Amino acid sequence: MFQLIKKDAKTNARRGVVRTAHGDVQTPFFMPVGTNATVKTLTNEDLLELDSQIVLSNTYHLFLRPGMEVIKQAGGLHKFMGWERPILTDSGGYQVFSLSKLRKLNDDAVSFQSHIDGSTHFFSPEKVIEIEEALGSDMIMPLDECAPYPCERKEAEISVRRTTLWAKRSREHFLARKMQGKQHLFGIVQGAAFKNLRERSAQEIIDIGFDGHAVGGVSVGEPVEVMFETLEWVMPFLPADRPRYFMGIGTPNQIVRAVAEGVDMFDTCIPTRYGRNGSAFTSSGRKVIRNARYATDFGPLDEQCTCVVCRKYTRAYIRHLVNVNEILGLKLISYHNVYFYVNLMKQIRAAIETDRYADFQKKFLARYCAVEGETIAF
Repeated sequence: MFQLIKKDAKTNARRGVVRTAHGDVQTPFFMPVGTNATVKTLTNEDLLELDSQIVLSNTYHLFLRPGMEVIKQAGGLHKFMGWERPILTDSGGYQVFSLSKLRKLNDDAVSFQSHIDGSTHFFSPEKVIEIEEALGSDMIMPLDECAPYPCERKEAEISVRRTTLWAKRSREHFLARKMQGKQHLFGIVQGAAFKNLRERSAQEIIDIGFDGHAVGGVSVGEPVEVMFETLEWVMPFLPADRPRYFMGIGTPNQIVRAVAEGVDMFDTCIPTRYGRNGSAFTSSGRKVIRNARYATDFGPLDEQCTCVVCRKYTRAYIRHLVNVNEILGLKLISYHNVYFYVNLMKQIRAAIETDRYADFQKKFLARYCAVEGETIAF
């Protein structure tokens, strides 16, 4: 599944490739989030133009709408959404966490109420594997329990124990259904902000024998430094011959920093969510384009960007579109933001290939965090 091509000389950054049934994905890579089988405001043609290698979609939301029968009749998620490149689907575990008022869980399964119509559904580790098999996604995540931040140690211990139990059941069901080789199943490390629980979870998950490994239970409200402390605890345990996934992060500066620790895979809804709120990511930091200061600014969103939005449209025009609630404004910023992330990953891969990642990281963070007098922690 994973081939390690190059390791940076001065950091733990690494360059590789993940091979899937729908094509190879060059690492490190970023996955635009297409929760409902679409990356918000962007067409598949946009994503191909942006050279997005892969998208992420959501098992929980697709299970509820349009429902598995519709996707099965379509011939799987790729055909349903008209996307021919790789797809990763998460398990719904994060939704179990974020919609905690609508669910009950025990060691057997999760019982939850739909946030749409209140209907009751059940997710077991085995059922989630079967759902993702029907979706036909290339990389799949097992059902896990994400502890909140902050939480008591006892709650984190329960999360680790249950995540390991579910991971074993998921792997056994995955193998019993002969899915090995057709899809790649990841294991997820939990443990909240407790070092020994993170280490214990990492060892237990690795011993099960997954195709790749993910650090979960992050980006759930903890300070950035706690997030990276968690990563530092876990990374020494993760095998070098499997891809490493830091789930749900993050901002460009966080991604650049995590790559230096040896992370290969990232996903976040930030580029499109911020785009829909009028914020653009640029080489000199994030800029809130809806602000009055850009009313007569006829420069591009980012002077160093070569995307079609920056070549053709001005900040003043895009600000106007956003402030009169024209959908085009949200699309243009979202397009640029996803381009910024995809292009950032290309720059990262090039820097690793030439043994200059430490210098790239230093220069990028210094430039990116000098945001018009604002300091961004990194």
